[in-house]
Amino acid sequence: MKNAARTRKLDEVDKKILSILIENSRTSIREIARELRLSPATIHERIKKLIERNIIRAFTILLDHRLIGYDVTALILLSVEGKHIVDVEEWLSRQKGVVAVYDITGEFDVAVIVKTRNISELNEFVKNTLQNPYIRRTVTSVVFNVVKEDFRLPIINEEG
Repeated sequence: MKNAARTRKLDEVDKKILSILIENSRTSIREIARELRLSPATIHERIKKLIERNIIRAFTILLDHRLIGYDVTALILLSVEGKHIVDVEEWLSRQKGVVAVYDITGEFDVAVIVKTRNISELNEFVKNTLQNPYIRRTVTSVVFNVVKEDFRLPIINEEG
């Protein structure tokens, strides 16, 4: 609910700014100002506040990881000793190649997406992970083909 409340506090100008930056984070403040018919100072201040509120966490790019040497993507499900789930998640989030860590429901406690250069590196990652005394079991699925990998989502309007 806390996140929903944070989204509701976005006015239409903030939503438009975010939508433009989601599409292209390199869009200049002047370009955004021109498109929204506002001053560059207003846009700058709005973006600054979105950063302070941690709504914008980074300005980044989308990469085809295979083209820069990460040929293997794997989804790893982990069963973890209950009272150590947060510790394990934090530890996993610091490991090389980990791009996502999810606290999940169901038979497993944690899901991890990892990108490695090759199967040997993935093998090393899994074996290293299993050395963590709080991890009881892992199930690893290797991705054959990335059909879609894009975390950019449209800004939600309050009416749905």
